[in-house]
Amino acid sequence: MESNKYTNGCNRIVRDTCVKIDLSAMAGNIKNIKEMAGESVDVMAVIKADGYGHGSCSIAPALMEHGASYLGVATLSEALELRNTYSDYPIFILGHTPDRLLDLVVEKNITQTVFSLAQAEKLSEIAKKSGRSAKIHIKVDTGFHRLGTESVDEIVNICSLPNLDVEGIFSHLALAGDRENQLQYEKFTKIISQAESRGCSFRYKHIADSIACVDYPQYHMNMVRPGALLYGLKGYHKGSIDVRQALSFVSRISQIHDIPEGEGAGYDFIWKAPQDTRIATIPFGYADGYPRNMNKGGYVTIRGVKCPVIGIICMDQCMVDLTGLPDAEEGDLVIIYGDGSNNTMSIDEAAKIAQTNKNEIVSRISARPPRVYINI
Repeated sequence: MESNKYTNGCNRIVRDTCVKIDLSAMAGNIKNIKEMAGESVDVMAVIKADGYGHGSCSIAPALMEHGASYLGVATLSEALELRNTYSDYPIFILGHTPDRLLDLVVEKNITQTVFSLAQAEKLSEIAKKSGRSAKIHIKVDTGFHRLGTESVDEIVNICSLPNLDVEGIFSHLALAGDRENQLQYEKFTKIISQAESRGCSFRYKHIADSIACVDYPQYHMNMVRPGALLYGLKGYHKGSIDVRQALSFVSRISQIHDIPEGEGAGYDFIWKAPQDTRIATIPFGYADGYPRNMNKGGYVTIRGVKCPVIGIICMDQCMVDLTGLPDAEEGDLVIIYGDGSNNTMSIDEAAKIAQTNKNEIVSRISARPPRVYINI
């Protein structure tokens, strides 16, 4: 069954360019992640950055139903959006929330990352005044040097504060190499052991992201935090798991032009026709999140044929060369990103051409293209 859902609440798709999300693929992905992790390991589904561009509120049900114990986001704004839709489900903020906004964390029953005693004291004070308990996970800096504390004394003091439910403790691998990962893990477990010997107790202990979930099962502990894996984006190198790419990005041809040899097209006439050439204009551009440097090696797929992107990519439109598809017609379906089959460009290939990573390719797709959710 295919349902149309426009991001601003409209019930009609009002643009040819849209993003399709296969919810059955996401359900299968998290089920396989859960099976790989094992019954004793909880799964925090990381759906920050609007679910890596997939639409966090719309994909959440498939993840909650098929294995997610927690929904993980990066910011308070992301957490509040989810909380407004899902009033009771556990939501975790992986990043920093400014002190001035911690009252919302308590009020909305959101689990907060804490990485300093001062921050914990502020949260404890707010929770105590409201007559509630604030749930937290303590972030440990094991070498990434982004957020976190290395002080056991600080962790012990946080654990002793009133009205704080210190539910978990976690860190993040830099994934610099096997030896570096091992040193980080050993530092993490040593800090946990020292804190526990001084009276701290943690229900959840976690350090494994998507890559570590697959490549380093010895670091699963009792919670894992897959992000990219949920969407079928494979970044691992050693292990293996069956996941399917959930996202495709599509459009349709707006207009076809016949360009004489030597004539230019697009800004600055960077591209000039090497021969008499048919080109197609397609209504998507960098404002939709398509990388501007994709004009160097990028292509779209029309009727199973690769059609190279030409000229400078515009904010709202781009042009492609139809030399390999002379019978193309206005209105033809255009695959911008597919799953790699039938000559389509996968997210992995797009990342390589744009000289970035897969997560950036999908998360940079803007809110402008409507999302269409498919549940086969």
